[in-house]
Amino acid sequence: MIRNHKLSNSIGDARWREFRLWLEYFARIMGKIAIPVNPAYTSQICSGCGQTVKKDLKSRTHVCGCGAVLDRDHNAAINILRTGLRMVGHTKMGSENSETLVEMEEDQPKQASVADARIPPL
Repeated sequence: MIRNHKLSNSIGDARWREFRLWLEYFARIMGKIAIPVNPAYTSQICSGCGQTVKKDLKSRTHVCGCGAVLDRDHNAAINILRTGLRMVGHTKMGSENSETLVEMEEDQPKQASVADARIPPL
């Protein structure tokens, strides 16, 4: 490990940036769209009802009053997926000609849904 904390953080940031560029590059080659999503607080928002359920880092299970009981990481993954799909599938409401925020290829659907992502049941 590097003893200089600031240098260590800079190297870590550079690695994440390189990883993101790598993902975007391969998504483009495969004809897909890579969407960066901020993961902050995604494990605290209930994927079932949308309420915020505060928990500390040692709590590994998400339990909500709506009845949702999931692993913390699975709950966060569902929230990140929904955020990304909302960014791609967002359309202007009330107009016949829908405009998406992201250019989509002709063979891809104009609206994405969580059901299309094939999330396995618990």
